[in-house]
Amino acid sequence: MNEEIQKYAEYCLNCPMKPCSQKGCPLNNDIPAFIKQVKEGNIEEAFKILSRTTVLGSICGRICPHMKQCQGSCVRGIKGESVQIGNLEAYIFDEALKNGWYKNIEKTDELKGKKVAVVGGGPAGLTCSSFLARSGADVTIYEKYEKLGGILEHGIPEFRLEKDILEKTIEAILSIGIKVEYNRELGKNLDLKELENEYDAIFLSFGANIPSKMNIEGEDLEGVYGGNSLLEYGNHPSYKGKKVAVIGGGNVAMDCCRTIKRLGADKVYVIYRRAEKQMPAEVKEIAEAKEEGIEFLFQNNIVRIIGKKDIVKKGDAEKAEIEKNVEATDRVEKIECIRTKLVKKEGETREVPINIEGSNYEMDMDYVVMAVGSSPEKELLEKLEQSGIELNKWGYIQVDENHRTSNKKVFAGGDLAGDKSTVAWAARAGRDVARTIMTEH
Repeated sequence: MNEEIQKYAEYCLNCPMKPCSQKGCPLNNDIPAFIKQVKEGNIEEAFKILSRTTVLGSICGRICPHMKQCQGSCVRGIKGESVQIGNLEAYIFDEALKNGWYKNIEKTDELKGKKVAVVGGGPAGLTCSSFLARSGADVTIYEKYEKLGGILEHGIPEFRLEKDILEKTIEAILSIGIKVEYNRELGKNLDLKELENEYDAIFLSFGANIPSKMNIEGEDLEGVYGGNSLLEYGNHPSYKGKKVAVIGGGNVAMDCCRTIKRLGADKVYVIYRRAEKQMPAEVKEIAEAKEEGIEFLFQNNIVRIIGKKDIVKKGDAEKAEIEKNVEATDRVEKIECIRTKLVKKEGETREVPINIEGSNYEMDMDYVVMAVGSSPEKELLEKLEQSGIELNKWGYIQVDENHRTSNKKVFAGGDLAGDKSTVAWAARAGRDVARTIMTEH
């Protein structure tokens, strides 16, 4: 064990009230208990403690918004720096990957003979599958891509999460005893009714990655992109020497702006209508984005995207024929923004942004990236609704406190059910579903 990790562990007070676990961690990892084992040099024992509640430690230890979760609730943080819980967790699980400790996770025959289908191999699906498999269930993950990981594979940039770590984590999880069918997508070459006939329980855990829109003028211009789609598919335009505005304040916005800057953009602006302290993004990600040259415009709101006719030559025609061989495309030229002020309305606990009348201004811009949220694929949800799965008023799958849908055999969790949008919360939903299935079968 290196000296830095030992130092992090020794700094922990091992609080009996465990606010980092009970209040801060979505997975309620027993943080003081595992850190105590690290202090004593028992790294495998620390892994055993954590593996009771999570299998994604190498990932969560790196990408979780720690200051908004476990480290933000650390008693040490009241008067000084918080314990480096994320670094400790990542170290323990990295050691588990090196030493093959996943294969040693205790297994039972509790669900022997039961078959469960997990649709979607992201954080929720992987976590659910692992807890079911260790309980003896016959688990199959159905994944629409050629790789598992969901947002971990298709959304989070490698500078935040190394692909090697992700691949080794997934391999270790599958080693618990999980089957996978790749290139299988619900509503296309995978049918819910057929799954119902074959399996005792089904967990729908695919993500909600259709970018939300602000419904402002110019949003359909060429040069306007959805942040989630850019990260998922990587279909970036050339940013060399260009100015790019990223709209939003979450981790998707941070991943977009930092990726775009790395791809050669001259200027990258993050436009957020609230104050910096209200940004949902991890504090560390904001700080690193600033260090990389990203410019933040807090308490500013985009109200319009202004386009221009971009003349594109179709071929190498003679001068006399040029007019017949060009096409005009409406593409981004400027954005119009307005400054905001924060006001606490009667009955509200959070300050809300209000546009300041007359404070409008324009900025030259080449591209605009909307990172203001995402939603499930509407067409797929409609198909599910037609098959008897009820939706709630927000358009997500309706679930009860146990993540069960209106079909008693089908569960749903993560983005699909409108859960909190972090990897740890998605993993929590997957674990809760697994435990419900264990209890009822």
